[in-house]
Amino acid sequence: MTHSLKGRDLISIADLSKPEIQDVLTQAAQFEQRLARGETMHLCEGRILATVFYEPSTRTRLSFESAMHRLGGRIISVAEARTSSSAAKGETIEDSARMLAAYADVIVQRHPAVGSARALADAADVPVINAGDGTGEHPTQALLDLYTIEREKGGLDGLQIAMVGDLKNGRTVHSLAKALAHWRVTLDFVSPPELAMPARLVDELQEQGVRVHQTDDMQAALAEADVAYITRIQQERFVSPDEYLRYKGVYVITAEVVRQAKPGIVVLHPLPRVDEIATDVDALPNAAYFRQARNGVYVRMALLAMVLGAV
Repeated sequence: MTHSLKGRDLISIADLSKPEIQDVLTQAAQFEQRLARGETMHLCEGRILATVFYEPSTRTRLSFESAMHRLGGRIISVAEARTSSSAAKGETIEDSARMLAAYADVIVQRHPAVGSARALADAADVPVINAGDGTGEHPTQALLDLYTIEREKGGLDGLQIAMVGDLKNGRTVHSLAKALAHWRVTLDFVSPPELAMPARLVDELQEQGVRVHQTDDMQAALAEADVAYITRIQQERFVSPDEYLRYKGVYVITAEVVRQAKPGIVVLHPLPRVDEIATDVDALPNAAYFRQARNGVYVRMALLAMVLGAV
């Protein structure tokens, strides 16, 4: 590795430069190859990862824990931390950080409040990785998304990428758009006007020279896109069930929609899906979302090993 991440926090994807991102992706590819050969690794033997999730998670928590096990390390974990940890008794994030840092060598946290990961990192003296802070960011998802796009399309430069769905509340698309700004890409943001990508982020991307288009016409966007990044309309982000139901099902990807899209389009989704990708898409070669989920293990192995100084 040409750039050390030892001891570093990852709160926003902006915490990493393009060369550092490329180092993570290169290390992830090496770990993928080593696992394919059946290697057993002991790089993080004697190290402990704490996973603390105040919101539900399947892929992110389990892939981090799988990654640490595959590196030879150990796990301490609190799922549903809002009700099953001392947070239920009123403990602050800052106090939790000091306690967790006494027990673990690296902390992964998911929390519903924007800025919560930064607060944890400021109080902890071990590396902190943001696994999602409300509607803010999800930087490790962006890294595995980059890895997947690179694997599926052979590179990142020159691609046109459509992001579809709830772009206002979607922390995955916030982080991915920021990450893609390092490459020569065109981004099509497809959403109802009320769920559009935050204007502040759009302005930031355009200032960096990214070509950005905004539309509510999914079919037109997919006719030009190399990659379709589909997101869930997130019920938990709406103030009322009625507001959620206004947008539920507004964009649905079916096998027929894929056949009418640009040939060779790759369909991604951070998962879980609800009804926005029909199951008849799953058998198509374009459907990369389960491969995307698997890639999370390799990328999170790379990140854990790098912040712990094991590679």
